[in-house]
Amino acid sequence: MQKSYIIRAERPDDFDAVHDLHNAAFGPDAGIDALAADLRRLKAAFSVISLVAVDTQDRPKGHVMVSHAWVDAWDRLIDVMVLSPLGVHPDVQNQGIGTTLIKAALEAADAQGAPIVFLEGNNKYYGPRGFTPAVAHNIRRPSLRMPDAAFQMKTLSAYHPEMTGSFVYHDVHWTHGVGLYR
Repeated sequence: MQKSYIIRAERPDDFDAVHDLHNAAFGPDAGIDALAADLRRLKAAFSVISLVAVDTQDRPKGHVMVSHAWVDAWDRLIDVMVLSPLGVHPDVQNQGIGTTLIKAALEAADAQGAPIVFLEGNNKYYGPRGFTPAVAHNIRRPSLRMPDAAFQMKTLSAYHPEMTGSFVYHDVHWTHGVGLYR
């Protein structure tokens, strides 16, 4: 039976539960909690978006973050966003929580004026949720170790086809291994 979940902004009192759900979803050695903690402090052109899916008792069961990055175009740096991390507690996976979090995160990124949201992940999961390989839009992946199919993007309202170049992560992403595709 599918339960009802509400998507809302993450609050400081959610941090421990979000830490626990990422550890349950990815394992404690994945370091997702450290990435999330550092992203919460990131100051950039776009504000960090951090959303939780909560159950009827207001307990976080899913979490997504979207933060600032760039496309290094031939004439300028273009401010864009990157979706990472996304996690759903294993006890409630396959109930549409991840899809709902992605949709809410994309709407929030669009509201901030981001032209594109990037991610690295499984194209079989993210493709049906509107993401396409970035290489098809003439945007180069941030690392040669990342397969083209894993480097994906979703265009938003402010997107223009001439937004091409190389994707560039903030240092915080590199520090935590994002972009190194393991």
